Amino acid sequence: QEQLVESGGGLVQPGGSLRLSCVASGSAFSTSIMAWYRQVPGKGRERIAFIGPSGSTSYAPSVKGRFTISRENAKNTMYLQMNSLKSEDTAVYYCNTFPSKDDSWGQGTQVTVSS
Repeated sequence: QEQLVESGGGLVQPGGSLRLSCVASGSAFSTSIMAWYRQVPGKGRERIAFIGPSGSTSYAPSVKGRFTISRENAKNTMYLQMNSLKSEDTAVYYCNTFPSKDDSWGQGTQVTVSS
């Protein structure tokens, strides 16, 4: 089963930027639609962006224009460049396929936006 490892989270001030990475094991990454999700305590997991194998993208309205999803298939890696961060972006960020696979969730990476 493919494993996914997220990294790059941290504490950032409002208006700041972060770049998240997701490294996938296995051989399915390059042909998979991949997505970024986020979750805050007490709420369901929200899909915020996804990217097709050839690079087509889609974003949730809450992040469109501020976040950019990208991938490097040769490195089995996906990225999320997050700019103009807001306090409401505070969450644990996860990567997975789209649709998601229940047994592929990693531990996520915490993003905290606070002054």
